[in-house]
Parts: sequence; structure tokens; C-alpha cells
Amino acid sequence: MDQLVPSNPSEMMVIRQVTPNITTLSVPFARYGRIQIGGRATLVRLLSGSVAVFSPVALTPEVKAYVSSFGPVRYITAPDFEHHIFVGQWHNEFPEAKVICVEGLPEKRAKQNNEPVKFDVVFTKQDHGMTKVDEAFDAEFEYEYIPSHPNKKLVFLAKKEKTLIEADLMFNLPANEQYSRAGGVGGVLTNISNFIQGTSGTRAIWQQRFIWYLLSRSDRPAFNASVSRIASWDFDKIIPCHGDVIETGGNDVFKRMFGWHLSPAMNTRDHGKKD
Repeated sequence: MDQLVPSNPSEMMVIRQVTPNITTLSVPFARYGRIQIGGRATLVRLLSGSVAVFSPVALTPEVKAYVSSFGPVRYITAPDFEHHIFVGQWHNEFPEAKVICVEGLPEKRAKQNNEPVKFDVVFTKQDHGMTKVDEAFDAEFEYEYIPSHPNKKLVFLAKKEKTLIEADLMFNLPANEQYSRAGGVGGVLTNISNFIQGTSGTRAIWQQRFIWYLLSRSDRPAFNASVSRIASWDFDKIIPCHGDVIETGGNDVFKRMFGWHLSPAMNTRDHGKKD
């Protein structure tokens, strides 16, 4: 794991209050131990004062101290197959929190001999659109489960903050903030990844193609329907797990990145030569 996440997260983590009720925990994270894409947890304080945690990262002493002042943790979410490494750590620290995940993750964790976690809410394809968390959570979040994505995906909207919270439905590389305390991003493979998985200029077309040809191909109609629901939400910010936070204009960025999926006229076209 040390190749993926830093062995000294206390020294590398950036704790930042994005809005009065949303805080991000940004850390270095290297895919395959070499491609620097960064990692990020998001904490949202609800009207009740309780806190929802999405894509938890290392629970350092500094994070514990911050959380103790931010509010009691009542929800912990692993939004896909991949962002669950630290769920057990947070669950052990906050055993009263409701743990949310996607179908298949409990079985995956069991095979990997991860720490035992009681998953309270599991989103499934069979119950798509019907699964609810609870009254307090549902009053403050919209959410969409995307089982057609290879890693399954849960995407959330913090409604009063107008902020979209997602794991890696889309990236916004480079991971500048996440590597700001680690000397910055760099390296050939990282630079290639940054070019392919950006959201601006000529870089955006490569991520659009990656999403179209790889991520949505198993069931594109279902993927398109999910993306359309997300695009209809009212949000300005996007907080991704990988890459920098999109501080404003997020809905426009989302619609541009997923434009092929949102336009019926485009869905049957070959996008390989689009530029």
C-alpha cells in the first residue's frame, strides 16, 4: 500500500475548508505506485451538525482533531469498488456511523481479508432508484448509483452547498493540491495521465473518449440516463477524488465532459475523430 498512498500522511495531507460546511482532505495517491492522480476525502456537515464522510482517506491525528471540532461522524461512504481502503479505519473510530457502499464491495473486502465492516446501506442494480439512506441524509443529498460503470459509482449532490461529490466518474488532473506538500506532480507517466484526464482545452477530448469508449460501453443507455439525472442537478462546484476541485462553473464543465451522453443525436455517432 505504501506505493499507492504516502507512509507519512500527516506530513502530506492538505485539510481545507471548501465551504463553511464542506472540508476536503487531500493526499498524494499514485495509481500502480507511479501515476500521480491524488486522493481526496470529503466531509459534509449536515444541518443537524452531524458529518457525512465520502471516500475516506487516512485518519491521522490531525484529521481526528479536525473532525472532533467539525461534528460527529454519522455517515461513511465508499462510493465505488476502489475507494474503500480506509473505510475500516473510520468505522472502527466511529462505530455508530452508518456505512454506505455499492453492491459487491462487501464480498470484495471479505476476499481481501480487509477489516470487518458492517455495511448498513448497499446500492444495487436491482433496486436502482429505490434505495434510500435515511430521512436526515436524504433531506440534504441527491444521489445517483451508476451500476453500468466498471467500478460501480455513487455520485452525490450536497444540495444546500450546490456541490457535486464524485469519486472518479470524471478526473480533473493534474493533482496539484494533492501533491502540494509532496513536491508537486511530475514524471512521464503522470504527465501523460494529466493530458488524458484533464477537463480543459484539447485535453478534455481525450477524457471524453475514455469515458465513451471504455467506461460507458457495457450499458450506454443506462449510463446516459444516470449522467442525465446528474446533469439536471443544481451544482456549481465539483469535488473529485482525483485532481483539483472545480471551484465554480462545475455544471457547465460536467455537461461539456458528458455532452456525447447527454445528446440523443450524438449517441450513435463515432466520436473517435471528433476534435
